[in-house]
Amino acid sequence: MTIALITGGSRGLGRAEALRLADAGVDVIITYNTNLTAAEATLADLRAKGVKAAALPLPMNDVGVFAAFAEALEGAMAGLGYDRLDFLVNNAGDGGYALAADTTVELFDRLYAVHLKAPFFLTQALAPLLRDGGRVVNTSSGLARMTMPGSIAYASMKAGVETMTRYYAQELGPRGISVNVVAPGAIETDFGNGRVRDNAEINKMVAGLTAMGRVGLPDDVGAAVASLLTSKGNWVTGQRIEVSGGQSL
Repeated sequence: MTIALITGGSRGLGRAEALRLADAGVDVIITYNTNLTAAEATLADLRAKGVKAAALPLPMNDVGVFAAFAEALEGAMAGLGYDRLDFLVNNAGDGGYALAADTTVELFDRLYAVHLKAPFFLTQALAPLLRDGGRVVNTSSGLARMTMPGSIAYASMKAGVETMTRYYAQELGPRGISVNVVAPGAIETDFGNGRVRDNAEINKMVAGLTAMGRVGLPDDVGAAVASLLTSKGNWVTGQRIEVSGGQSL
């Protein structure tokens, strides 16, 4: 029996990751920000696959609630029959786009709070609940490697996540805990107001830059994360794994 926590697991990539883990028989706890309806729909789909599941609210932009969340998570895990967490997936995030000259302090701070500060301090808060030999997967972006106009602040946070991943891998390594980071390319979700999914021009442009000839789907990332977490070996750590179909090679 294994259990995973996926932040932002009610929609998009987090939902796809949760469903793929459920296919592998992993019980799942997801977090959501405010959309309880989406969380409940994902819970229903998870339970239909025969696994135990729960959802907890978590505002990722408020690290002050993380200690209380750790206690709530411990209670939710106990309710599902667990006293330790096997997998932590730091997935939650939101978009924000502007050229450097147009980036406001407010936009920069919002992206920083959710994409870099939150996974740093949430991992810190939950590390005591992770079992020895457990696994952590953080979420970066292909934009930390390649450039796209308007993504400078967002991509900078994701580059920070990649560095953070290596340091956490070093610090948690003595407990046998692996820490890796996946970097999705452009994916068809509602992220960033659905601009890759809904803007035909952007979608076609990205597909033309991608070796596999199409934009990614949530399940592409869900499958990669589930594979990384459920593989029999746990000797890969501190690594950046891009899941982009070969975008901008």
